[in-house]
Amino acid sequence: QVQLVESGGGLVQPGESLRLSCAGTGINFRLYHMAWYRQAPGKQRELVASLSNSGNTNYADSVKGRATISRDNAKNTVILQMNSLKPEDTAVYYCNAQHPSGVLAYNYWGLGTQVTVSS
Repeated sequence: QVQLVESGGGLVQPGESLRLSCAGTGINFRLYHMAWYRQAPGKQRELVASLSNSGNTNYADSVKGRATISRDNAKNTVILQMNSLKPEDTAVYYCNAQHPSGVLAYNYWGLGTQVTVSS
């Protein structure tokens, strides 16, 4: 059974940092493209950052310069470091694992972790 479990969310003040972690089990982690998405109330889920199995990264314009995605294949984890957080970063953050074949059946999601940025 595949599981992606996010952790590290919480309530922070504007300008502070958070480190989100996602632990994956049940998949050959190093094969998968990993990503973080987020969904704010009333909005569509959007890509925050992605990290391919070969190490290529991609970031949403809204987080460029403030976010860093990394992975540790030995620990089956992917990390999203978010700095200089803004109220508009408030959302549920989801971990995603996509098999490089692109087959939807091998596209997995975590349950999400809430990030709230407020003074």
